[in-house]
Amino acid sequence: MIKDNQNYNDNVEPNTEFLNELKNKLPEYFSKDGEFDLDKFKNNLKSNNIDELKDGYQLNFIGKDYARRQAGEKSINVVVPDEEQNNGDGKNSENLFFTGDNIEVMRHLQGAYKDCIDVIYIDPPYNTGNNDFIYPDTFEYTDEEMKDIFGLDDDQLKRLKSIQGSSTHSSWLSFMYSRLTLAKKLLSEDGIIAISIDDNEFSNLNLLMCEIFGEQNFVTNISWRRTDNQPNIGKIAKVKEYILVFSKNIDKCNLGKLPLSEKAKKEYRYEDEKGKFRRGILLDKTRGRHYYPVTTLSGNIIEGPWMVTEDKFKDLMKNDDIYWTKGGKEQPYKKTYLDASKGAVPNDFWGIDVGTNQRASDEFLKLMGKRYFSFPKPTSLIKRILHLSGKKNPLILDFFAGSSSTADAIMQLNAEDHMNRRFIMVQIPEKTYTIDSKGKNIPTKSGEKAFNDGFRTIDEISMERIRKASRRIIKDFNLNDNNFDGSFKHYRVITPKSSTLEKIEDFDPNKIDLFNDMVDSFSSESLGLDLSATGEDTVISTWLLSDGYKLNSEVKDVDFSGYVGKLVNNETLYLVNEGWNSDNTKSLLNHLGEYELSIKNIIVFGYSFNIAEIKEIEIGLKQLDMNVNLLKRY
Repeated sequence: MIKDNQNYNDNVEPNTEFLNELKNKLPEYFSKDGEFDLDKFKNNLKSNNIDELKDGYQLNFIGKDYARRQAGEKSINVVVPDEEQNNGDGKNSENLFFTGDNIEVMRHLQGAYKDCIDVIYIDPPYNTGNNDFIYPDTFEYTDEEMKDIFGLDDDQLKRLKSIQGSSTHSSWLSFMYSRLTLAKKLLSEDGIIAISIDDNEFSNLNLLMCEIFGEQNFVTNISWRRTDNQPNIGKIAKVKEYILVFSKNIDKCNLGKLPLSEKAKKEYRYEDEKGKFRRGILLDKTRGRHYYPVTTLSGNIIEGPWMVTEDKFKDLMKNDDIYWTKGGKEQPYKKTYLDASKGAVPNDFWGIDVGTNQRASDEFLKLMGKRYFSFPKPTSLIKRILHLSGKKNPLILDFFAGSSSTADAIMQLNAEDHMNRRFIMVQIPEKTYTIDSKGKNIPTKSGEKAFNDGFRTIDEISMERIRKASRRIIKDFNLNDNNFDGSFKHYRVITPKSSTLEKIEDFDPNKIDLFNDMVDSFSSESLGLDLSATGEDTVISTWLLSDGYKLNSEVKDVDFSGYVGKLVNNETLYLVNEGWNSDNTKSLLNHLGEYELSIKNIIVFGYSFNIAEIKEIEIGLKQLDMNVNLLKRY
């Protein structure tokens, strides 16, 4: 688990993740020893005009290699389930809320949710220079280690360390690079990512997205008017922001259309047995290109010019899709039915009708009773963004959850069109207070209102917004809450205590003696969290994600003569707790031999099993010859 990932991270280079991705996509260019065959790659490029690559450009900034390395590392954090929430309101929910650093959460999500997210929307910090962004990631290596890893001299090391705690363009790009790299891997092949941004980092973000996602996968840049009123300050009034949209694969991307506005719906003012329809022009002297005779109901003949071919016109007549005007000069029109409308094609300028920051603030106030955030996004804007995806029942990720406007918007849309969109929200537990020299909690300037109302971290506000929004939606739409997913499962991604990490570092699997209470070190109580999770609960949640299992996978108890293991989706058995003995091994082998269990993998928590116990299981499995993999994790 943690030790295995630590060992992996020791050998990670800035290009490790790139090479892993390349090996996954282009395995034919790697030798059996894992070496990339550059000559073979170059030869295949020649037919595609390799000279074009020489004239390309890329974005360089201080900290880029460090960010690349971050994207390739595995997490040494653990995933702690909120047992009260997950067995209560969130028991049957398919939505997820993670409290933790988003880079760590996305590292964990790579196993189970890679290529699974249909829409990513984020509203990251804007780096305006007003303390809204400070580079938060800490360098986990000594100066000498960083020199060795990145090949730096003293001056280069000093420049790299300068981004820590700063708000420069380089620090913002370093912060975003690793996260967007991980986000791309989570996105489905036909998925899209939309990012809100302002002028300060728009140009850099566009270059960064072109580098990570590919310039060819650019979809659009939407200008959004964010204010109701124009401020009369500065040389130029700032009234707009941008929403930068990229796809994972533009050739597979299926963009959606926007629902018709109430004004547009009024155009469907005619009705027949098929339903409401609007008239579409068929005869047009300016745009018409086709000439053929059409006989009207009263016997007149119209030669054209027509907007459609004669065969198309005959099909419309056959299907009763022609509407004839009455009186005077009769003229045919095409019937376009409301029920068949796929909506309106979105444009790249969205005005105040899509919502503004002021309206978002009022929306939050009405729901929560206080204004805790300066510039929340309106749910109407996010609903419009979500409509850009043509996927039905998409899975949506927001790894800067903030005020949880995204979750609110998703639930509103589900209530409106009866679809089953699901969300994954991620929010770092940013404190609403600081601790003074006397150990007293003092609210921050921006967090004072929230602190006084009992919210100690931003994620607590985020989750409460979802709960209140759900209750409001159920009431407004008169829904049966049994058929409406207005809740979530909650997990906390956190670093174990230093004492636990030291025990892991010192652990020797070849020794007979085991550390006592290693499993309990991962309980929520030992980790200082009020989540009612045992150490086994934490280990299981962490393993589920790393082994590619969704967090709503079926997990059943299986008793082996008093020792209870966890069976996942009837194929993988987890043995985590201490106390395994020969009787348990016999019971396990009997379950397998009598076909009471048909599993592919047995995974044991190495700290809970000594060498003899594991050896006994190995010998028994070999004798059964049932092709069951036994894996040890540390």
